[in-house]
Amino acid sequence: MWEPYKKGFKAWLQLEKSLSGNSVEAYLRDIDKFTQYLQTAGTLKTPENVELKDLQQFLRWIAELGLNAASQARILSGIRAFYKYCLIEQIVRIDPTTLMESPKLKRALPDVLAFDEIEAIIGRIDLSKPEGGRNKAILETMYSCGLRVSEVVNLRISCLYLEVGYIRVIGKGDKERLVPIGDSATKYIRIYQNEIRPHVSIKPGNEDILFLNRRGSRLTRVMIFLFLKDLVRQAGITKNISPHTFRHSFATHLVEGGADLRAVQEMLGHESITTTEIYTHLDREYLRETLHRYHPAFRH
Repeated sequence: MWEPYKKGFKAWLQLEKSLSGNSVEAYLRDIDKFTQYLQTAGTLKTPENVELKDLQQFLRWIAELGLNAASQARILSGIRAFYKYCLIEQIVRIDPTTLMESPKLKRALPDVLAFDEIEAIIGRIDLSKPEGGRNKAILETMYSCGLRVSEVVNLRISCLYLEVGYIRVIGKGDKERLVPIGDSATKYIRIYQNEIRPHVSIKPGNEDILFLNRRGSRLTRVMIFLFLKDLVRQAGITKNISPHTFRHSFATHLVEGGADLRAVQEMLGHESITTTEIYTHLDREYLRETLHRYHPAFRH
């Protein structure tokens, strides 16, 4: 019964919104969840008969399934998009989602590594092994540029402009950005490129990929996760660390150093400034300390 609506919605997302295949699939999964709920509740209403209370009960249902607030909000945004389409196409006269409140998102603050902890982790790498030199270049690059793990595994040699201190990064949704790269990361990329990578027999199609595994293919995200976990354990750090922690620490250290949020947003490749604002909580303490130290009104 909902199939024709879903087909139309899919076409609208692809043609009108020019969304990627993954995004379209995600929106359609949101609608599928809603229709599954309506079937479970025994009221498979058509879109124009859905009321606010149906949506509220649906949200309660997915919450009971164990979906957290962020997932609930994501699904709700998919349903909102569907009803926007229904209004445009005059399938419905009233949008039942307008009075829906989004679930309150608690921003979970990931662990941050201090600069000396990052140095301790990188310092545990065994440079006598070829993968050691590669892993050092990877972690130096991740911390220097604040890259997502997917961005580092897909980093291309043709995107390195080391002589001018930049790399070109292809981020989410194939959006490109130029990111400054530090001297230390540049040095270890060059060592890897000149002394380690030439000894790897490269699988066809991976010639331009910078970081390769022993078999000459690009690394998986899991491989980076595993070698990082091992280094963290060796360094005796008990925080919950993942490759994303390096990106988060990069942003935090910048913000604490007084960097402009928009500049940090640019470097992280965030679309929305609010995504970057997760980092501002970190410098509140630091700001207060600075005010106590430097601002006349705070001196006792």
